Amino acid sequence: MDARQDSPENPFGMDEDCRNCPALCETRSRVVHGYGDVGADFLFVGEQPGPEADETGIPFAGEADRGLWRALYRLDLCSDPAAGHAERGIDNAFLTHLTRCRDPERGPTDEEIRNCDPFLTAEIRMINPEILVPVGERALATIAAEYTTTPAEEFSLPDDHARTIRGRGFEIVPTVDLQSADDETYEAFVEAFSELMDRDYRQTKGRRSR
Repeated sequence: MDARQDSPENPFGMDEDCRNCPALCETRSRVVHGYGDVGADFLFVGEQPGPEADETGIPFAGEADRGLWRALYRLDLCSDPAAGHAERGIDNAFLTHLTRCRDPERGPTDEEIRNCDPFLTAEIRMINPEILVPVGERALATIAAEYTTTPAEEFSLPDDHARTIRGRGFEIVPTVDLQSADDETYEAFVEAFSELMDRDYRQTKGRRSR
């Protein structure tokens, strides 16, 4: 799979007509694959596309995700959090979800997450980020089960919010939904992530400087 370097939208050209989950094929507007910098050090994983993501095909596209985009701006990972997705700009970050399709009435089932896992795994392997950022409890449980040696049930939010967790091949920094977070919780994430970016977070994998 080759990255389309000319666009941050679905840069690996993943299947946009996937039919692995028949029930979701009936409720989705479109398949929502990852968005961002294919050379990113930081990969953010949410649970499922929101309504605006379902319409645009861009992960974390809606008003409910403005908190995340403001944090990306504070961390110099996007250029304008208030702009439309085409003008926001994104650098050194990649955004994706556990599942690629939306049911407006419910969250994804375990089977649907398993069906979408090859897409997420491929994005992680192709990008080879330094830091995985699960956004929300479901994303944390899934990422922890796959990329740590600690039982996933030992992790939870908000207890592990903004905490750096040593994973298998990656460091993991979970976050709660930043749009609904109070000021203290929001600032804790920005400050912890800023400190992480200031240190040599690449040292464990020996990647060359960008």
